[in-house]
Amino acid sequence: MKVIVGLGNPGQKYAATRHNVGFWVIDALAEAEHTPVLRARFQSLVGECRLHGEQVLLLKPQTFMNLSGLAVQDVVHYYKLQPETDLIVVYDDMDFQPGQVKLRERGSAGGHNGMKSIIASLGTEAFCRVRMGIGRPSHASEILGHVLGTFVPEDAKKVDAAVKVATDAILYSVQHGFAKAMNRFN
Repeated sequence: MKVIVGLGNPGQKYAATRHNVGFWVIDALAEAEHTPVLRARFQSLVGECRLHGEQVLLLKPQTFMNLSGLAVQDVVHYYKLQPETDLIVVYDDMDFQPGQVKLRERGSAGGHNGMKSIIASLGTEAFCRVRMGIGRPSHASEILGHVLGTFVPEDAKKVDAAVKVATDAILYSVQHGFAKAMNRFN
């Protein structure tokens, strides 16, 4: 079983914000696989499908970003999953420009509060990630407004294309493995 988690904040207020690009990728996967992500379970909205013979859960935690680890921990413990092989987390990353997608098998939280929560809850940094570039504001004091703001139209087009790339990368990784997906999509 694979669990693909998109990070974001629940509710219409946050739906179009930069911080919710992880949810956008889950929505794109759900649409591609005709899998509604509506069932409330594991403190998340969940959809279930089969990809290349593998059972896959699509999760959108409803805990708010800073507590994402609670939802991820619930599903990992329930199914007795190995995070390093069974978990993929999709999230926004200010270290990359809008439209950039980077795959990584492990690493630190890089200042991302949702990732800090997941790492603390699981007790490991060893799990796969798909990082979606959102750009960095010019001043540190603008970070909160930046992540909770929306993309300008030019960047929105780039991010829409990146969501497609991330979706393709995840689908490829389920069939061929994450290392091969990194080689192909990074």
